[in-house]
Amino acid sequence: MKKVFSLFYKNLFLTNRLFAGLTLCVVVFLFGFFFKWLGIIPELVFYTLILLILVDVLMLYNTSKGIFARRHAPERLSNSDDNELGIYIENLYSFTTTIGIIDEIPFQFQKRDVWFKTTLLSRQQKQINYFLRPTKRGEYEFGDIRVYVRSPLGLISRRYTFEQAETLPVYPSFLQMRKYELMAISNRLSEVGIKKIRRLGHSMEFEQVKNYVPGDDYRTINWKATARQGSFMVNSYTDEKSQHVYCVIDKSRSMQMPFDGLSLLDYAINASLVLSSVALIKEDKAGVITVGEKIGSVIPADRRPVQLNRILEVLYKEKTRYLETNMEALYSTVRSVIKQRSLVVFFTNYESMSALQRQLPFLKRIAKFHLLMVVFFENTELKAISEQPAKDVENIYIKTIAEKFANEKKVIVKELAKHGIQSILTAPKNLTINTVNRYLEIKARQRI
Repeated sequence: MKKVFSLFYKNLFLTNRLFAGLTLCVVVFLFGFFFKWLGIIPELVFYTLILLILVDVLMLYNTSKGIFARRHAPERLSNSDDNELGIYIENLYSFTTTIGIIDEIPFQFQKRDVWFKTTLLSRQQKQINYFLRPTKRGEYEFGDIRVYVRSPLGLISRRYTFEQAETLPVYPSFLQMRKYELMAISNRLSEVGIKKIRRLGHSMEFEQVKNYVPGDDYRTINWKATARQGSFMVNSYTDEKSQHVYCVIDKSRSMQMPFDGLSLLDYAINASLVLSSVALIKEDKAGVITVGEKIGSVIPADRRPVQLNRILEVLYKEKTRYLETNMEALYSTVRSVIKQRSLVVFFTNYESMSALQRQLPFLKRIAKFHLLMVVFFENTELKAISEQPAKDVENIYIKTIAEKFANEKKVIVKELAKHGIQSILTAPKNLTINTVNRYLEIKARQRI
């Protein structure tokens, strides 16, 4: 009995409507003190309110299961994307209810206002959808769902607690990967900014002999097939396949810098996942190497169907290290793992020329055997500062320093080009598009 009363007490909440009724009673009693002609009206108002409260309690507590709620969530969440979740709610009462719902989302989101309000008719069901955008990989723990129910009287509110505790992993941006994947399959990559690169010359990958159509290159006419068929026939070529594409991800402290809630490491991981997906669709082989003060994960290039899942599982666990990148270990790994000429995309970040000079000897050695492309980031905040007009002497100094650092990034690009190393200097938000664009350009120009 004590336990039942405790549950009743803990789940009973007073509403603003009840406090308004009590305020009315106080006012009527006050007037009754000065105006004797009111008689027993104040008592009638008070006892009427008490009766309505008892009726409201009876309506809400006459059943143990008046409401049912359940969270609908995916098996895993996609980092940096809007992930859709839902709450299924069903009214089992015989009357219309006003419902407030609190979903206890993980603390990583730092949100305390996930509150939904709705009205349900008797036996009505409803699905309430909302979106969450995680900015860090890892495990996110969801709590219970708490539902606050009011009857049409609305004097009290009863709380229902549904134990929906679950842990969802947040993986690298697989939603972004799927979007690019579908667009690559349907040749619609231009919709997200991927350029169509004109193929220069012909690759060595012969595809088929087909009928000539207006617009085909006259140089591809197959004269022997034309003589046999009696009509123009042309050779059709396709991009070379089974080329190796490796994404090398730097995990050192320089990749911890945050932009729009995501670290540079997360941007690099998301871009690597998309690039690997596009490479596999183009029938190339994709692989991944991660490096910090020591070599992390190594996935040899392959194009089997399970390769993308292997890459996804490995990148999910990667975290930033806080020491310098061990370039000697990276060079040794590249030489031992990558046996043929490949495209090596090195995601890193340089803030100064001295940082590049420490790594340049190893980059030049890798570039002797492979097509090396170094991808690093613009400091968008410094760029914004340098573009603002200076209002006083202090702002002039700040703007000058910002322009100096921004210009040093451009000098790094020229220094890499001087040694035959390709590079991409990009804002974090444009990383994926710029990287895929350069990969498609390299394939079109047959540079690998």
